[in-house]
Amino acid sequence: MALEIGDSAPDFELKSHHEGKAIKLSDFRGKKNVLIAFYPLAFTAVCSAQIPSYEADLSRFEDHDTQVLAISVDSVPSHSAWAKSLGGITYDLLSDFEPKGAVAKEYGVYREGAGISERALFVIDKEGKVVYKEVHEISKQPDNEVIFDVLRKL
Repeated sequence: MALEIGDSAPDFELKSHHEGKAIKLSDFRGKKNVLIAFYPLAFTAVCSAQIPSYEADLSRFEDHDTQVLAISVDSVPSHSAWAKSLGGITYDLLSDFEPKGAVAKEYGVYREGAGISERALFVIDKEGKVVYKEVHEISKQPDNEVIFDVLRKL
């Protein structure tokens, strides 16, 4: 079942590339908006451009009271190595590794048969509601300006 605008975002707890620290979506409720960026796989060309683009715009996300969380089916050690290879990622790269793709499935963006998630963006407001959802072509990097347009309206 696909998650739609206006739905309550399913809570999750996943491990971060920052020493396997557990991150829960509900920790941000009432405090920050959240951009959830599902991406297919670390070490791939488009993902290796997309993920650093959020790091480059991190102060703009902070200006909009927004936490960035990026999620893929890669393992924590893979995320850690990839973040290092990208020059360091300070926001959390979260591992939806085991059970594989469980969070992506809850959000309706898991590619059955491929074992990866779609390239999909969700903006969750401070009340925990989905206010934006977009599934992009795997081969196309999303435009951060579209997200900032959404955040300006919150």
